[in-house]
Amino acid sequence: MAFIDYYKILDVSKTATEAEIKKAYRKMARKYHPDLNPNDKEAEKKFKEVNEANEVLSNAENRKKYDEYGENWQHAEQYEKARQQQQYQRADQASGFEGGGDYSDFFESVFGGRTYRGSKRTSQYKGEDFNAELHLDLKDVYTTHKRTLTVNGKNIRLTIPSGVENGQQIKISGQGGDGINGGPKGDLYLTFNIANHTHFKRDKNNLYSTVNIDLYKAILGGEVTVDTFDGKVKLKVAPGIQNGTKVKLKGKGFPVYKKEGEFGDLYITYHIAIPTSISEKEKELFEELAKLRTL
Repeated sequence: MAFIDYYKILDVSKTATEAEIKKAYRKMARKYHPDLNPNDKEAEKKFKEVNEANEVLSNAENRKKYDEYGENWQHAEQYEKARQQQQYQRADQASGFEGGGDYSDFFESVFGGRTYRGSKRTSQYKGEDFNAELHLDLKDVYTTHKRTLTVNGKNIRLTIPSGVENGQQIKISGQGGDGINGGPKGDLYLTFNIANHTHFKRDKNNLYSTVNIDLYKAILGGEVTVDTFDGKVKLKVAPGIQNGTKVKLKGKGFPVYKKEGEFGDLYITYHIAIPTSISEKEKELFEELAKLRTL
């Protein structure tokens, strides 16, 4: 993979703080976002590069590797192993291992192996694990759907199961960096960042909502139409219902992760809206009602 200067992509210095990197990323992401640049291939490419740069520089561990190894940062662990092998080289030679003592052997050991009395053994290393974050809306994860995610310039087609939670992380095997010397590919660790722009509050599989009813319906009872996540339903309101009364709608909550057809519950809390202003006629009637209550 070609080397990309992530600091240059985000237009920050190598000494930039975490907050400065986050601010620069948001600015660049807005600038090149596909929604603001429809059918602009160059902007789409820039958007991918900005996200890639943020994935590396916003992660303290990855940033440290990148600062030390540059374009080879994804092989940092292999370099460290090779450096340790270099330290024990003399002992190996005394035990029958062959090999030069030049510094270049350190790099060769990363992509090759050591020689045992004339025969060469090649070490294999697993590829670098990737970390990515997928931003979704709560409505997106109410149903199972497919999504294409771009990680390090590679498009990965995913099936997003319904019911995933904010902050949940899943591992996608074999979608990380390429292995070295025929070693297995690394894995992709995907973290879900789920924004809630609905009026429902989610707690695992259950949903919570507040419904306003007027004073007269609270006293006399009647019928009210309430929103659920996938439509509207009508509910009976008993006469004399109290403010803060809760009702449970079984199975009208959020899908249970990886359990097809299972849902949590929806809890409705009634809020009685007291009129802030009333007509003279209404005032007279309320006064009459007040007299009746004292009889």
